[in-house]
Amino acid sequence: MSSTPSSIGVAVIGAGMAGRAHVAGYRAASSLYGGGLPEVRLVAVADAHAPFAESAARRWGYAKAVTSWQEVAEDPEVDAVSVVVANSLHREVVEGLLAAGKHVLCEKPLAPSIADAEAMVAAGERAAAEHGSVSGVGFTFRRSPAIGAVQRLVAGGSIGELRHVDGHYWCDYAVDPDAPMSWRYRGGPGSGALADIGSHLVDLAEFLGGPVTSVRGTTFTTVTTSRPKPVGVVVGHAKSAVSDEREPVENEDLVSFTATLASGASATLTASRISHGHANGLGFSVFCDRGAAVFDLERPAELLVSDDSAPAGLGGYRQVLVGPDHPYVAGGLAMDFPSVGHGQNDFFTFQCRAFLEQVAGTGDTPPLLPLGHGMHNLRVLDAVTRAASAPGTDVVVG
Repeated sequence: MSSTPSSIGVAVIGAGMAGRAHVAGYRAASSLYGGGLPEVRLVAVADAHAPFAESAARRWGYAKAVTSWQEVAEDPEVDAVSVVVANSLHREVVEGLLAAGKHVLCEKPLAPSIADAEAMVAAGERAAAEHGSVSGVGFTFRRSPAIGAVQRLVAGGSIGELRHVDGHYWCDYAVDPDAPMSWRYRGGPGSGALADIGSHLVDLAEFLGGPVTSVRGTTFTTVTTSRPKPVGVVVGHAKSAVSDEREPVENEDLVSFTATLASGASATLTASRISHGHANGLGFSVFCDRGAAVFDLERPAELLVSDDSAPAGLGGYRQVLVGPDHPYVAGGLAMDFPSVGHGQNDFFTFQCRAFLEQVAGTGDTPPLLPLGHGMHNLRVLDAVTRAASAPGTDVVVG
């Protein structure tokens, strides 16, 4: 941007589960890290289901609720927009907003196909040239202070050369075979657990060890092969009334695979939406030649570290409580000292702040990942999917 705007009007398209996290994030973002941002105006929440939009707008103080993305695109009060809708809708909405001169943050995965992603990247490049528009894709877990601390530990080399990343994302939202059908269960192989939550695992493996260069050994498993049609509208993973009619599930409940990273390290990754007792169980271990570290989202404000510094007989993992020496904490929390605690909602707020700083041309928070990174993520997911039909073969990321 050539100059700092006097204010930034924001809107969120999609008022479901993650959409509400964006809606709340913008309200809190201007309170982080002191000054530096222009006034942030909470303009609109959009959702095709009007009660969702109205509830979110009322709860978080947005000026209005609307029922279409076109109303947001046409609104001169709106400058920056989060797109948090079903993956199949991303391309149309993002391209329309960019053509209207808006700044756009799109949730992951970027698009339902690589071809759609390529078109979105091209649209972002045109909008940047014509309007100075900022665009990017949201991989929220990069905003975790503990994950950032692990990344710095690995990159700094104090625990040696990275050898292995072992990661899982265990969720239980699909454990109940009678939970209602939704867009998450439609699409071919690779569009289920892999795209929904495995895309985060792939991004975190790359955050820690560099780009994925090849994958192998993919196993897809679908446990529940049909689901009942909902009666009414389904939001997020919430329970709802269902009918007696069932529809076929078109994608996987569980995926596991191995990847090779540009650093030379290996990654073993598993994503599941049928892991009983784990509502949101993201976790990983990194193993280097002189140490290791562990993160568990169910204990988000801490990490475990093992290295060679302990005296003989006293080695092993030690707990590290996240505090202001770690990314995002100093000024990012109202009480910004160790053991206060935080969670995934804060990660969305840090991401909203980063986006607003990019739009304003101020601040030093790490910027959004570009749309091109979202396209790369899809190329990795495509290689993972292709590896399912090529057992024992390394599939190179295109």
